[in-house]
Amino acid sequence: MSNSETVVAYICLGSNMGDTDVNLANAVKAIDSLEGVSVTKCSSIFRTEPQEKKDQSWFVNQVVSVSCSEYVTAHGLLNSLLNIENTLGRIREERFGPRVIDLDVLLFGNEVIESEDLIVPHPRMTERAFVLVPLQEIAPQLHFPDGRGLAEVLGNLEYKVDAGQIWQ
Repeated sequence: MSNSETVVAYICLGSNMGDTDVNLANAVKAIDSLEGVSVTKCSSIFRTEPQEKKDQSWFVNQVVSVSCSEYVTAHGLLNSLLNIENTLGRIREERFGPRVIDLDVLLFGNEVIESEDLIVPHPRMTERAFVLVPLQEIAPQLHFPDGRGLAEVLGNLEYKVDAGQIWQ
């Protein structure tokens, strides 16, 4: 298969319930086992403070890049990620609340998608250091579909990274 037939996608993983590092490892293994999808890079794991809902445990976050075969669509990838979340025990009770695992499609090649169930690029990713810092680790030269570079977008945020922890 040539590179022209594959699409590089980026997925953000998060967890703040149970054994969070194991939750991320299990999710990466499950993503890598999807038909037509292979994990090509994994960022470090970062400990991050909760954003919208502050009164919960800190999260662990990681970003992975995946190579998707030509028959894998963004919606297909999303559905597979939702199945992985369910398999790993995610229960959707509260928006921005605690979760065993959260898997978000950040980017799918240069596609721009706005549908009822999927928005790509992820609508809040450029506001979140817990997404952009690990993304920069694995794809420092990345440009968003609108042409902005990752370093430029990250430079517009106020955040601090220290010893694997991200505050924002």
